[in-house]
Amino acid sequence: QVQLVESGGGLVQAGGSLRLSCVASGRTFNRSTMGWFRQAPGKERELVSAISWSSMTTNYADSVKGRFTISRDNYKNTEYLQMKSLETEDKDVYYCAVDLSTWPKSTNKDAYDYWGQGTQVTVSS
Repeated sequence: QVQLVESGGGLVQAGGSLRLSCVASGRTFNRSTMGWFRQAPGKERELVSAISWSSMTTNYADSVKGRFTISRDNYKNTEYLQMKSLETEDKDVYYCAVDLSTWPKSTNKDAYDYWGQGTQVTVSS
């Protein structure tokens, strides 16, 4: 049974930092893509960042470029999202996801195969 478990969310002041982690288990994830999405109430789940198996390819939503950094440790089946200079607009539930392909066909959430349960990030002004 595949499980993705996020951690690291919480409450932080604007300008602060958080580091999210996601541990994947239950199968091998060779050559898979890992990603982070976020979703606000009543809105679509949107891609924040994704990283390829080799870590050679990454992409970021325009709104987080220069502030967020994605990384992964394949030995630990873990991905990370380092978030700096957090803004109140970053307040959302963050989800980690795995796409079993080498790189997703699109940035849409439907391209991903497995999901974590989400972790809340709250940014106060």
